[in-house]
Amino acid sequence: MTDSSLNTLRNRTFAELAVGDSARIERVLTPRDIQLFAAVSGDVNPQHLDSDFAAHGPFQGVIAHGMWGASLISAVLGTQLPGPGTIYLSQSLSFLAPVRVGDRVTVEVRVTALEPGRRRVRLACACTLPDGTVAIEGEACVQAPDQSIECPRASLPEIRIQDAAHGGLHTLLEHVRGRDPIRVAVAHPCDEISLRAALDARREGLIDPILVAPRARLEQAAQALGASLDGLDVRDVPHSHAAADLAVALARAGEVEALMKGSLHTDELMGAVVRADGLRTKRRVSHCYLMQTPQYPRPFIITDAAINIAPTLEQKADIIRNAIDLAHAIGVERPRVAILAAVETVSASMPATLDAAALCKMADRGQIGGGQLDGPLAFDNAVSQAAAHIKGIRSDVAGRADILVTPDLESGNMLAKQLMYLGDAASAGIVLGARVPIILTSRADTYESRIASCALALLLAHHYRSTPP
Repeated sequence: MTDSSLNTLRNRTFAELAVGDSARIERVLTPRDIQLFAAVSGDVNPQHLDSDFAAHGPFQGVIAHGMWGASLISAVLGTQLPGPGTIYLSQSLSFLAPVRVGDRVTVEVRVTALEPGRRRVRLACACTLPDGTVAIEGEACVQAPDQSIECPRASLPEIRIQDAAHGGLHTLLEHVRGRDPIRVAVAHPCDEISLRAALDARREGLIDPILVAPRARLEQAAQALGASLDGLDVRDVPHSHAAADLAVALARAGEVEALMKGSLHTDELMGAVVRADGLRTKRRVSHCYLMQTPQYPRPFIITDAAINIAPTLEQKADIIRNAIDLAHAIGVERPRVAILAAVETVSASMPATLDAAALCKMADRGQIGGGQLDGPLAFDNAVSQAAAHIKGIRSDVAGRADILVTPDLESGNMLAKQLMYLGDAASAGIVLGARVPIILTSRADTYESRIASCALALLLAHHYRSTPP
């Protein structure tokens, strides 16, 4: 097939048709196909869209809308046989077997009768699964064109599905609405960006900040921002190291329920946290991104992308425990944890796969609780049910992960940033493993990300009141 044939549609006139002529296409069903069909048709039956609901239904999993397969039959008739200029007259169909995510469906039409007087063509239609099972069969009647048509194949727009009621900053703010703001020590907010983050979160009713910084520098930042410090609790310190130490001391004394990074280096704040007796827990401190992308049906967590450079097996276990705690705080009762590697098989030459297998066994033995672990899983298998199905991976985690555990900081950071900048992901970042949540904001963070991070800290702080870390 030439490039020109891929970009051009050509029909077959009635005079060119003969009984027995056939055409076919193949299509792999993806979750996105189901979402798009539901969006266009309005058919939001949970059998097709809710994996938890579907798991307890007659098919024990999500299946395609029956008319999704019928629409593929229409696609063959309209683009190949007879092709452009065809007029659909009638269609009868029988739905014989479900089509599941990852199934490769062969859609074929075959001419069975011709009626020259009215240019009517009858065609047998079938959608067949790889094992030979016929999922859909029936007969179509069309009027074939009487003139040859050749035209460019249309370029379809990129469509992204995002349920505004279930994702992004809006949902997180709705989740914390009505909760009292928490006292937060903001360490060294001495530039416009970090001071604005604290003031914005205060205005949104999320935090009651204590600004710990050299007062003269803080006032300069406020003046540049056009903001007032009136009514704010300001603790004057000589420099950024002292700001980190005092902020941590306030947390140790129970005067604040969270810490927030200002314009100092992350190492300064986290160094003060690590040195402080009474603020650390028995767990390793780790960072989590809570993310929502238009391409995935639920929020998910990426860890660790900011703290642990090359974690050991035991440190990864703590990273997972922290992420599971965060999932519980946001309402995920039993999160699905995908431990990522480059491949989904265990290989002695790839340490990340060995760690993944060991972590899963630790979960089996009760050493990691509160979630469902699987790994090693490649990224596509972790987030795509179609990819997992094609590779023969049978797992409740594969394709439905709530938590993505990366092998090291570099891979985690790159994955998170790629999703933010190329995948339109909304994000919130938080550090766990201490007795208070720690908000790590970046100069490159958007307003939405800074606010979402503070909302996440508020949620965690309220969670810690009933379930201390």
